[in-house]
Parts: sequence; C-alpha cells; structure tokens
Amino acid sequence: MKTFPILAFACSIFALSHQTASAHDDKATLREEGRYLAAASDCAACHSIKNKPEDSGGVSFTLPIGTIYSTNITPDMDHGIGKYTEAEFGRALREGVRRDGSTLYPAMPYPSYARLTDHDIHALYTYFHESVPAAAIPTPENGIRWPFSMRWPLMFWRWAFSPAPVKAQEKTLHEFADAQMARGAYLVEGPAHCGACHSPRGLTMQEKALTASDNPSFLAGGALIDGWIPTSLRQENRTGLGRWSEQDIVDFLKTGRNMQGESFGAMTSAIVHGTQHLTDSDLHAMAKYLRALQPFDRTQTNWVYDPTATNALRKADVSARGAKLYVDNCAACHRTDGKGYPAVFPPLAGNPVVMGKDPASLVHIVQVGATLPKTETAPSAFTMPDFMHRLNDQQVADVVTFIRHAWGNNAPAVSAEDVAKLRKDMPPRNMADGEISLN
Repeated sequence: MKTFPILAFACSIFALSHQTASAHDDKATLREEGRYLAAASDCAACHSIKNKPEDSGGVSFTLPIGTIYSTNITPDMDHGIGKYTEAEFGRALREGVRRDGSTLYPAMPYPSYARLTDHDIHALYTYFHESVPAAAIPTPENGIRWPFSMRWPLMFWRWAFSPAPVKAQEKTLHEFADAQMARGAYLVEGPAHCGACHSPRGLTMQEKALTASDNPSFLAGGALIDGWIPTSLRQENRTGLGRWSEQDIVDFLKTGRNMQGESFGAMTSAIVHGTQHLTDSDLHAMAKYLRALQPFDRTQTNWVYDPTATNALRKADVSARGAKLYVDNCAACHRTDGKGYPAVFPPLAGNPVVMGKDPASLVHIVQVGATLPKTETAPSAFTMPDFMHRLNDQQVADVVTFIRHAWGNNAPAVSAEDVAKLRKDMPPRNMADGEISLN
C-alpha cells in the first residue's frame, strides 16, 4: 500500500527531470539557431576587429558624411547590449531605434533586418545574451561632420525608407511560391542584407530597392565602399553573375573562391564570418534566387574570349600599352592568356570586376594587394602582394588598362590622374592570421 506514494513521487521526479532536460535541450537549440542567424546576418564581420573579442565593435566605415564605428554588441552592461530588453533589441535590429530612442545610422542594415521574425529576434537575443562573452570595450566616437552628426533628422529618413517589420515580412514570405526560392529570397533580402552593399543608393543614401519585387535595380551593383566597388549580383553577362553557375555561387559563398574569381574587401569578411557557416541547402537557395534575377543593364553584349593579346604576348610582342608591365608583374600568376590558375589565382579574362565601369577595385587591388584567408572547407590562404611601392601612378594605370582591354574584356582605359585620385581612397590591406604588413 505504501509503495504507491513512493512510485508516484518517483514518477513525478522522472517527469520533472525529463521536462528540465527537454527545456535545456530547447534552450540549447535556440542558442544554436541564434548563432546560425548571427552568421547569416554577418554580425561578426561588421562588429569584430582582429585581435579583439568578437562582436566587441570598433570597425570603421568611411561614408560620404564621415566615419562611423560599429558598436559593441556583446552583453556587457556598460559598453554593450547587456541592458537591452528583448523588445528593445528587436526594435534596434528591425526598426533602427536605439535603447535611448534615437535612430541608428543606416550603416546598420535595419531596412533589411525588418524581415526578421519575432522568433528570429528571440533566437538572436538568446544567443547574444547567453553565448557571447561580455567584453568591456567602449565604442570609438563617430567622426561625423555637423549637421549630419545630429541623429534626430534620421527619424524622418527611417520613416521614409525603412519598411515596417510586419509589411516587410509579409512581402518576403509571399514573394515566391517555390519553397527554395522563398528561402533564398528571405536570406538574401533579409539576414544577409546583400542589397546594403550591392544595390545602388539614392541622394539621401537610401537603397533604391530592398527586394527583387521593388524594381530591377535591386542588387544591380553598389557605389564605392571603403575603396571597393560591389559588383552586380544580377545576370549581366559581363559585369554580373550571368556566366556563373549555381555551384559557382555556392562555392564562392562557402570558400571565397571558385573557377570564376575570388573575394576581396568587405566580401571576404562576410564569407569568413558569415556565409561559410551556412548549410549547403541554404547556399543553394541563395544561389538559385540570385540566378533568377534578370539583368539590370540589358545593353551589354556577351563576353567572348579574344586571343589577340595572348598571341601577341606569346610572340614576345609587348608593344601594347601596359603589356610589358603585365608580363613582368602579373603573368606568373594570372598567365599570358589571362585565365589564371583558378581557384588559386583568379582569371582576369572575363572577370566582372575587371570589366566594371568604375576601375576602383582593380586599381586598389594592384596598389594594396589582398589576402584570401582560409575557410573551413578551403584551408589554404593565398596572397597577392601590393605593387604600390614598385609601380607609380602611370604604371598602375598602364597595367590596369592592359588588363581591361585584353582577352575580350574591352573595358575603358584608366589614366594616371584616375589612379592618383583613387590613391586618396586607398583601402587598408587585409591580412591573414600571422601575416605581417610591410606597408
């Protein structure tokens, strides 16, 4: 008779322990989901500096109005987001409103993050407050000129150009009937905020389109950001992704390299901190979505390889402008036929960056070089040296002009004056772990 209370007590203990274990598992799942969303949202790339705690802020962004520094988003109570409630956290991410009620500068891509659901916000909040170590590091003061340093006018900018979260979520969720395309649209238009860099902006710095259904300028290429020109992610044959396969896009987002090219500038950080950590399923969804975007510039002719420059170089004919400079400085890695050794040294023939209207990215990569860091699935890092100490402005202009003219690229020439102007906006050299800057 007395065994029944004991049995009931044992059963209740078992049930309680089972519920506790289940709650713990649910919490762990939620934190992992938040970690994944943070990677998809590229949080660490914008809020982390090498040799400092991750997410502790301090990354500089050079804009027409001055320099903005990313904030500390660790749960530190004084310098980070430790005092933010979940509602305040969600409002900052999706609406661009800080805890004190002031508006964030739109360098924070809250017009894209408006597509994050309440569950997304809950997962991210849980992850940042429970899994990210607090770092007591203050954010540097922004170098914004007056009157742009006043935040209250940004309230009107936010009202005009940042969508309400409910409307943004409904638009993205119902944009495509196909589940994979819908997932790709959500990731590209929302967390990954690709348009923040790769879409053109208006006079008041707003993105001209936030989704594919807004207008065809979405992802049609952005303006200069920290010395680099974001290319079109649409299907232009010469300056976009028109000749990239779905697997090419997946490989690029996963490793920073493919048979068509390699990453540089801010895109490298976005891959290292973000897209390399996404599942193959999500990467294919993003790639499928991008391949569905029709060209914005429909006047482009298809790129066709032209062997004229190759044949001349193989006959030791270096009479073309910049040809000898190319042979002496570039051909060992990129070959006289311009096809390089992908995916180690990228091809220059048919490269969208080479054929862009604005030569800034190509000029800067010759000037400062770049390092393609290792990723989890591509553990080798490759470095292009800088040439600014051995080539003057005229020589840089000549070799860049040769590359832009050769192999069917047929892009406009570059002058020494162009190079001199671009030198003023020259970006810092990105380096791999353990690499020492000689600049």
